[in-house]
Amino acid sequence: MDDVTNSQDQIRQSVESYRLGTISRRDLLRALITATGSYATAHLFLESSGLAQSVVSQREAEAANVNAESVEYPSDNATIQAYLARPKTSGKHPGIVVIHENRGLNEHIRDIARRFAAEGYVALAPDLLSRVGGTGAMKTPADATEAINKLPLFDTLDDLKAGLDYLGKHAEVDSAKLNSIGFCWGGWRSFTLATMAPNLTHAVVFYGSSPDTGFERIRGKVLAHYAEWDYRITGNALWTEEQMKKAGKSYQYHVYPQTEHAFFNDTGPRHVPDASKLAWQRTLDFLRQ
Repeated sequence: MDDVTNSQDQIRQSVESYRLGTISRRDLLRALITATGSYATAHLFLESSGLAQSVVSQREAEAANVNAESVEYPSDNATIQAYLARPKTSGKHPGIVVIHENRGLNEHIRDIARRFAAEGYVALAPDLLSRVGGTGAMKTPADATEAINKLPLFDTLDDLKAGLDYLGKHAEVDSAKLNSIGFCWGGWRSFTLATMAPNLTHAVVFYGSSPDTGFERIRGKVLAHYAEWDYRITGNALWTEEQMKKAGKSYQYHVYPQTEHAFFNDTGPRHVPDASKLAWQRTLDFLRQ
């Protein structure tokens, strides 16, 4: 009982320190990881408590000088919850769908959306667990992963296509410049979305698998980032390159030395700052082609 009380006190103190600006977002996450026992549990706590959508989003959006809000959009008979980050500048901007990992929408993905907004993109990060109540409704990280694994494959892809449509109709988006980026579980979906959405101009994959078929249907360009020690996924890059060449499609990839899966996640234990910085710059350069 004392341990639980101490953890609750630590969480309250950390959140209040973050509200007051005496600790950073990363410091808050480190404190929550210590208090909850794991990276995944800390992220889920931020979602289920509403802190990610309110306190963290508000503070970090102000720091990045962007607008951010929770939105909803329709997908067939479902309503998809999402996080939308926008530049404060006027006019039309390119749009990008940011696709989360297999733990659902969390602060790491929200931060990536804000980073894109700061670079001039309207970024939409859908919660692909919306059909089963949303990430915040999950009781444990294992529940979130199990729920994601049970999602019908084409429901998630339909929800992403609907997200592209939502972006394309947004008043601040240039509908001729629609892009996607996905991480891990979302990486395969970003690549596969390119085979299904002819209006997608660029697809970016971070340590995600490639589709088995459909390369001939891709109209946009594809960029993939792989970790050297992520053998199962990275080992597929040469086959993917061959298939894309046969189909006459644009594909480039980079393998980052001495990195593991999820090296780009700056809230996780496998983060590699130099590789992440390089991958981010390469991504921005690619999207601006």
